[in-house]
Amino acid sequence: MDYGKFRYEEAQRLKESRKKTVQITMKEVKFKPKIAKGDFDTKVRHMLEFLDEGHKVKVTLQFRGREMAHPELGSKILDAVIEQLGPIAKVDTPHRLEGRNMSMVLSPDKKAAKRQNPKPASAKPAVQPTKISNITTETETQNAKDENIQDSQEAI
Repeated sequence: MDYGKFRYEEAQRLKESRKKTVQITMKEVKFKPKIAKGDFDTKVRHMLEFLDEGHKVKVTLQFRGREMAHPELGSKILDAVIEQLGPIAKVDTPHRLEGRNMSMVLSPDKKAAKRQNPKPASAKPAVQPTKISNITTETETQNAKDENIQDSQEAI
């Protein structure tokens, strides 16, 4: 056998095997504990698009300053993300606190993708609004107290 022919066939086999592989990339979405509802829904919609494309998503929640005293607010937000993505994503690594960041990794659930009917590419994924309004921050609580004090002073 000719050595040149052998090298050519070997290169063709390698090229064919590379075609069959799928590149999975990690996309990252960052949240803060004081995120507004509209911003939250937008970021979840982006995560839904990433998962539909087959990417893994790293959800990072960044704490600043005194926010570190309330990691439960961060876990509520991450739980709301999981609840909203529902059957589309599965949790690879559950949320954990790493320094000033709380992060978790989500991956697309292939079983859920097979169950759903194929959608047209132009259709936007529907994202249900979430309930994060029950999460109050220290600033919102202080503002509410200040308004109550002003109302009571005006009544006097």
